[in-house]
Order: sequence, then C-alpha cells, then structure tokens
Amino acid sequence: MFDKDPRFSETLSTDPLREAARLMTVCNSCRYCEGLCAVFPAMELRRSFEEGDLNYLANLCHSCGACYQDCQFSPPHEFDVNVPQTLAKVRADSYRSYAWPKAFQPLFDRNGLAISSIAALSVAAFIAGFALWHDPQVLFSGGSFYKLMPHNVMALLFGAVFLYMLAAVSMGFRTYWKEIGAKSVSAGRIPSVWQAIKDAGQLRYLDGGGVGCYNEDEKPTDNRRLYHHLTFYGFLLCFAATSTGTIYHYAFGWEAPYGLFSLPKLFGVLGGVGLVIGPVGLAHAKRKRHPDLLDPSAKGMEAAFLVMLFATGLSGLLLMALRETPLMGVMLSLHLGVVFALFLTMPYGKFVHGIYRFGALVLYAAERKADRPADAIRKAA
Repeated sequence: MFDKDPRFSETLSTDPLREAARLMTVCNSCRYCEGLCAVFPAMELRRSFEEGDLNYLANLCHSCGACYQDCQFSPPHEFDVNVPQTLAKVRADSYRSYAWPKAFQPLFDRNGLAISSIAALSVAAFIAGFALWHDPQVLFSGGSFYKLMPHNVMALLFGAVFLYMLAAVSMGFRTYWKEIGAKSVSAGRIPSVWQAIKDAGQLRYLDGGGVGCYNEDEKPTDNRRLYHHLTFYGFLLCFAATSTGTIYHYAFGWEAPYGLFSLPKLFGVLGGVGLVIGPVGLAHAKRKRHPDLLDPSAKGMEAAFLVMLFATGLSGLLLMALRETPLMGVMLSLHLGVVFALFLTMPYGKFVHGIYRFGALVLYAAERKADRPADAIRKAA
C-alpha cells in the first residue's frame, strides 16, 4: 500500500529514495528501534521526508544491522522493511549526486579496483620511467628518496593533487550540508562539532545498540568497530607522518631520512600497520555480513578503497624496510603511485562517506540540542 502513495513516487527522484521514504514512514509509526542508534531519534523529528532528509538519515546510519534483526516487519513480512540495505543504496547514491564537479559524477559508477589500480601503476611507471631516462643508476640504488625525485618536485606534485582533493570534497560537502538542512539549526557551532568529533572518534553508533554489528550467523561482534578504528587512525597517523616530515624539512631544515624514533618514522610505522590490518579486517568482516544488509552495487567502490588503503600502508612499510637496498627506487615509485591515485580518486569513492557521516553527526547533535521537530525548524528558517 505504501508504494502507491504519491508522496513516494512524485517528489523523490530515485527508487532507493522512494523506498527509504516508505520505510521511514513505517518505522515512524512503530518506533521500536529508537534506542538502537541515532537514525531513529533523528527520524522521529520528521513527519515527512524530503531528499535532503533521507540523504542525512542514510549517512547517519552506520549499518550495524541491529534494526534488521529486531524489526518485526523485516523480510519475509509483507511490509519488507530492510532499513540497512535501503539506506546503504541511498548513501551510495548521495556520494554520486554531491560529487564536484558534476561532470565527474559518473566516476562513481566506474571507480572500481581496476580504475584505482591503473591510476596507481600509471603514476608509478611514469616516475620509474623518468628516473630510467634521467639516470638508470638512481632507480636501483638505495639511500635517499630525493635522488629519484627532488623534494620540491615531490611536494609540488602531491601538494597539487591534495589541494584538488580538498577542493572537490569541500564543494561536494557544501552542497550536502545545505540540502540536509544543517544551516536551519546552526549545526556548525562548536558544541555540535565537538559532540560529533567524540561520536565519530569512538564510532559510537557502530555497536548495534550495545552488542555489536550483526553478521550472517546473526551473532553480533565488535570486529567492524575495531577494524574501522585501525583504518581510520592508521590513515591519520600516516598523514601526521607526512605533515611532520614537511615541517621538519621546511621549518627546521631537517632532511630525511629520519631516525627510527623520530616522529615521522613513529607515526609512519604505526599508521602503516593500522592501514594493513584495518582494511584486511574490514574486508573479512564484510564477507561475514548477511547479504540482505549490503548494497551489491557498491561492492566495487568499497573494494577499491580498501585495497588502495592497504596498498598505501604496505608499500610504505616495505619502503622503510628496503630503503638501503637496490629495490628502494622501485618501491618508492610504487608507493608514490599508490598515494597519488588514492588522493586523486578520493572525491569519487568510498572516502567521502566519512566526511558526509561526520556532517550527519554534527546535524544530529545540533537537532538534539534544539529539541524541536525538524519540520518546524525548517519552516522557521
């Protein structure tokens, strides 16, 4: 009966959005799952669901699967309520719809493992080929990275792709922030942002209401949260290693290589270990999940992101281990190629889910503080 309601067919642009609106209407009448995560209390602040509302709720969802297990209307019930899978589809569509520039939105349809691998290997081949053309001995001699590529050239090349990534992600987030109605409750204020930082930092809503995420065997575990932590903090530590090394080089004139107990090396080793263990664990955990909870169309994009993160961590660790050997040049070329491809594809892959989810957590913190129905807040604004 819900799929014939004109509210779900005329005002929303895609089938996943229409299905999400139908499910949120059912769930808003039941409210049995309101204590499981942030999605359902946020849903209860709304009596109708526009596209921005549904994209907000989809990115607020951490896909723990608890609502699917607890729901009395989940399949094979005729209401066919499957919130995790439906919101996963809406979430993936939101990445595409907010991508900047719009001409690059189709990249979400193609940004699988093959594209990321080709980009990484192409950059690696270019760097290695340049070294071979300039001085073949450099490619097969250990020691300094900057014999293969001068520091200023390396900083310029990777600084440019990093700035492009920031610009593309920022422009996409700007549109998302506006459409989910964050400005109506002044969500960008410090208390809301700080609460979101705490919630994101501990993955507060990835616990299935306290018992963990559900898998195909219906036994909840906390493995996904552990591997998410290793991946997230591993990435931050690797970024901290690069940032610290840049400060050392330009502010203090301290050139690499740095000692084993220096900050760049400590951050890099710990971050690399996190980026090796975390993505492998997430890939294994995904294989254990019930297929009814997943969006099959996003499989390629998710695999590409995990493989690129894993390759970044592994190639970085191997580069440290092989620095004084003839393999240093080859490993440096591969590592730089992987990192360049990772940054280049970030705005058009799974990476943006962390940005949009954080924005959703900020809005949720602001709405809780406002303690007013979201429909009323929108009208007042």
